Amino acid sequence: MKKNQLGTSGIQISELTLGCMSLGTNKEEAANIIDHALDYGINHLDTADLYDFGLNEEIVGNAIKGKRKDIILTTKVGNHFSKDKKDWYWDPSKEHIMNGLKDSLRRLQTDYIDFYMLHGGTIDDPVDESIEAFEQLKKEGYIRAYGISSIRPNVIREYVKRSNIDGIMMQYNLFDRRPEAEILNLLQENQISLLARGPLAKGMLSNRALEQIDKKAKEGFLDYSQEELTDIIRDASNNLEQVPTLNALALKFVLQHPAVATAVFGASSVEQVRENVELGSDEKLNENLYNWLKQLTKEMNYQQHV
Repeated sequence: MKKNQLGTSGIQISELTLGCMSLGTNKEEAANIIDHALDYGINHLDTADLYDFGLNEEIVGNAIKGKRKDIILTTKVGNHFSKDKKDWYWDPSKEHIMNGLKDSLRRLQTDYIDFYMLHGGTIDDPVDESIEAFEQLKKEGYIRAYGISSIRPNVIREYVKRSNIDGIMMQYNLFDRRPEAEILNLLQENQISLLARGPLAKGMLSNRALEQIDKKAKEGFLDYSQEELTDIIRDASNNLEQVPTLNALALKFVLQHPAVATAVFGASSVEQVRENVELGSDEKLNENLYNWLKQLTKEMNYQQHV
């Protein structure tokens, strides 16, 4: 599988990332999904300390024992949680970031994290303090690179301006093209990578798109009505000459922009992993098809967090 550099870090991540939040709590099944992803050439796993209140990190850590050197591992911090009470509050302080890293290392059974992200962020945060924590962890060798997972353009701009981040994670797909308006070119100009989460829009851009739209979008999705979503999928399904499936079309659309280093998909079964790695050729979408998809869907701007 093709690999792309993460920012200027020198870290090479596969163009598809396994998002581990959907793995579930069965350790054997989760390990099987991860093993298959690795067999298909995926080298990047994404988790977070908050997922299942630490359990997801424990499951991932157990699954990658003996394979750590072959894996690029991402996790996130910033949500100060209680595993017992099942609640949390936002805490981007240096103290919490430093302590959170130690807890994640223990749960993941490793002594370093490749890519460490702030799991959110607001404009009222002590941004310089958060950056200081990440820079210290990087200097001490506990992390190789850092970034932020956010959909707030104003926060992202502050980190681009004030830090040495190598990546941003945010939702980007054919139905949610908001990053194109304010973020993608900014990241490209600053040699920062986008890790695109939600590339299949909760399954509404997958091989079972019509079924998922009927389940999840009765009231619409962003600026689209259910009818509009359905019409787009039907039109797109008639233009699959270059790719084998709707999954492949949606993933390749996201990967087309040079700022995008990887598309982060979730999977709760081996079959879902297999469907997503079947991209066809390594070639990008031809420009005619890419531009047609843009005309078929809507340009959007963020209405909040600006």
